[in-house]
Amino acid sequence: MNFITKNLLSLRVKIKACEQKFHRRPDSISLLAVSKSQSIEKIQEAIASGQKSFGENYLQEALPKIEALKDQQMEWHFIGSIQRNKTRKIAEHFDWVQSVTDQQMAKRLNDQRPEHLPPLNICLEINISHEQTKSGIDEEEAFALAAFCETLPRLKLRGLMAIPAPKPTFDEQRIEMRKLTALFTKMIEKGFKLDTLSMGMSQDWEAAIAEGATMIRLGTAIFGVRN
Repeated sequence: MNFITKNLLSLRVKIKACEQKFHRRPDSISLLAVSKSQSIEKIQEAIASGQKSFGENYLQEALPKIEALKDQQMEWHFIGSIQRNKTRKIAEHFDWVQSVTDQQMAKRLNDQRPEHLPPLNICLEINISHEQTKSGIDEEEAFALAAFCETLPRLKLRGLMAIPAPKPTFDEQRIEMRKLTALFTKMIEKGFKLDTLSMGMSQDWEAAIAEGATMIRLGTAIFGVRN
């Protein structure tokens, strides 16, 4: 059994344990393997171990992987910052975009999504910790952007994504996560049909599950430390 298979098997056991511990529905947490800087061979190992969803941050790095693995039954998520001149390729090659931050970006993704493909699943990226060095919108901007996205027929608004500021303890991590969960709940109460709360990475994914995440994004925990 290879290193990646062992990690994935261990993570699946831990995720199920967290679902029970925090009274989450069984199998309600999806695992996104963050494969940036990972080789095609390592991604293939993860696929062979049953992993189907992969997240990439950089378009130029992702495109050769998508081409090489086009015969696999996979789901590709773009999770990085989006440059205006890259929206067409993202719209053409990805199944999800988790980092939508403004109306112009959403409109470009909608207009450039090929007609033969299903609508592009999107999440709004929220700068939940209000860090100047991170992309994302403030909570109060999410309602107008979500309403705009729902008018675009080639997009399907699925939920919210965030990268909270790192915190040293489990309880502090939960406090950060709780802010996004509160926004998610409020938006659903306002009538937005959201089903995806994407938060939690290799250092804080258990806190994310405790606070309601439906998708966690893990790289190091699956593939090991990046070169």
